[in-house]
Amino acid sequence: MTRIVFITPDSQRIEIDALDGLSVMECARRANVPGIVAECGGACSCATCHVHVDPSWCSAVGEAAGMERDMLEFAEDVRESSRLSCQVKVAPDLDGLTLHLPAGQG
Repeated sequence: MTRIVFITPDSQRIEIDALDGLSVMECARRANVPGIVAECGGACSCATCHVHVDPSWCSAVGEAAGMERDMLEFAEDVRESSRLSCQVKVAPDLDGLTLHLPAGQG
């Protein structure tokens, strides 16, 4: 299992154990992380699983590209570190990944 840390808009820290191979969004939904709406269920067609990757993790996670970048145009509070959590796969090298939740989802 890989540990993922979510920081809510009010600075609450939520740590979950995520299954390698699943998307961060799938693991967040299974753990009932508030703020991950995921209306499309992971099809990269809604932008309601938007997160801000902590600066210390940006290089490990990488940047959004293609369809994900296009979908981020519909999200609120998009930043350079924005990603759709449905497009980030959990892997052992992401143990401790810290993600900040925006105040609202697109």
